[in-house]
Amino acid sequence: MFKNKSYIGISFIVLIFGIYAVPKIVERLQTGGVVKGGRLDKVTTTANADEKLVAIGPAPEFKLTNQHDVSISNDSYKGKVYVLEFFFTTCPSICPKMNQNMLVLEQKFFGNPNFGIASITIDPGQDTAEVLKNHAELLGVKSSNWHFLTGDKAEIMSLANKGFNLYAAQNKNVAGGFEHSGLFALIDKNGMIRSRKDEFGNPILYYDGLDKNGIMDLQQDINILLRE
Repeated sequence: MFKNKSYIGISFIVLIFGIYAVPKIVERLQTGGVVKGGRLDKVTTTANADEKLVAIGPAPEFKLTNQHDVSISNDSYKGKVYVLEFFFTTCPSICPKMNQNMLVLEQKFFGNPNFGIASITIDPGQDTAEVLKNHAELLGVKSSNWHFLTGDKAEIMSLANKGFNLYAAQNKNVAGGFEHSGLFALIDKNGMIRSRKDEFGNPILYYDGLDKNGIMDLQQDINILLRE
């Protein structure tokens, strides 16, 4: 007798739960609310891309020759947001990865006349305009605003180390004979170097050209500058 009463009580509770809860579950499934939640709705980044990007200072002036043997300077990028790197075509280490990540940026913003890329060789003795043109074709570069630049070696080294403060040097003891930073500089339409802040509120200055997260952050910040 007591068992029967227990079964009746349990059945009553299940019935009440069904009447109350099932319509709620169906409603959430229909509206998609079942997949929403505090943790699922949050997207985290390495820094706050919504904040105004920090102005580091004006990009140093340069005047070099591109892969089409055309003179290119700061004025060539006036009114454009652009990303700048130092590399060399025979680099056996980090340059191929940097070039591939630049290709990601080119493809992301392809067709936007207000975006450009500057890839400056630190081995101009080897990397003539013709060599740079062949290199660009090998990479599959399509944008007319991606300039591979060469010029006087001393001027380029000074531009890297003193101008942008991005390390570059000749070193016969390393593979390829040169070593350099794997960082990318971001320059706005007014020729100012810009960056986001890190988690401690300090400007990162430059973006990691070898890291997937660094490239994602860079894409976000290029978009911010294109809207300014």
